[in-house]
Amino acid sequence: MKKSLFLLFVLIINGQWSMVNAQTNAADDLLKDISDRIELHGYVQGGYDYNTTTNENSFNFKRTVVWAKAKITDQWSFLFMHDFNAKPLEYYTEFRPHKAVGFRMGQFKNSLTLENPLSPTSVELIDCYSQSVLYLAGIGGDPLFGKHTGRDLGFLIYGEPFKGFGYEFGIMNGQGINCRDLNKSKDMLLKLSYKPCAPLCFVVSGQLGHGHAIANSPFNPDVHEGDNYRRHRISAGASYTGPFTLRGEYLKGWDGGVQSQGAYATTTVPIVNKLDAIASFDWFNRNTASHFNQTNYTLGLQYWFFRKCRIQAQWTFCDPNSKWQKNYNMLQIQTQIRFN
Repeated sequence: MKKSLFLLFVLIINGQWSMVNAQTNAADDLLKDISDRIELHGYVQGGYDYNTTTNENSFNFKRTVVWAKAKITDQWSFLFMHDFNAKPLEYYTEFRPHKAVGFRMGQFKNSLTLENPLSPTSVELIDCYSQSVLYLAGIGGDPLFGKHTGRDLGFLIYGEPFKGFGYEFGIMNGQGINCRDLNKSKDMLLKLSYKPCAPLCFVVSGQLGHGHAIANSPFNPDVHEGDNYRRHRISAGASYTGPFTLRGEYLKGWDGGVQSQGAYATTTVPIVNKLDAIASFDWFNRNTASHFNQTNYTLGLQYWFFRKCRIQAQWTFCDPNSKWQKNYNMLQIQTQIRFN
């Protein structure tokens, strides 16, 4: 009897231990599966700015961004991005059953221009994007539209149906990030890209839409806060990535009856190991009838001290080309730390 009870006790303990091991192994497998399917990324950009117009100088943290991408299946994913200096930047789900076609819904960067989709961690200038891209893609600088980091809420179809040829077609609110549409119109955006060879890429893009002004603008006196107005955009550009990099683009916009246009060219040339020279020409006219134009010339250096981490130093001569503002200079220094 005692032997039978002892054997029964041993069997029970062994069974419980096996269950514990099975549960532990299942938990380990689940954690491994989750860790394999979730990617974490982030970066910080901060430095020092000096402007000769106001004689102001300040240390700053311009961007502190973290994002996670979850791979739900081999074809279906979800991304969430947050800037700790601002609001949530991106959150969208994506389904791509084939290389020729994919679908995205949520909040993300719009398809306008060659430069807007680029990450600030890869753009050469400390101020990030050119004047025309900042203004026309809705990143910042346009009082009618506001500062929306080049992002919007909507639906995107994209793909690469043929080798070297890509397309993006988006239906967007046209009001910017974290905002409901304030009019009944939706914006239509189309981008076409062609890579005849690996280093070279040609891009054209356009937008047809109507904005809802959130404020008055000194560059557009005919549109007032609360008005719905025509908001169209076009761009054409090219980039080369080889022994050196070169990117240039022409952009034009229509806001109500006001036209704006601009162009830029930016190059990076390696000097010695991990040290690059940067030069940029950037011209933009916010109102072609009133000549609200400015040209920026930038020279600088950047040193990559670890993979995607760098230190940058840049000098910019700004020429407003107007009687209302004098020429001025900017000195900027920035450190970038990125992990992924």
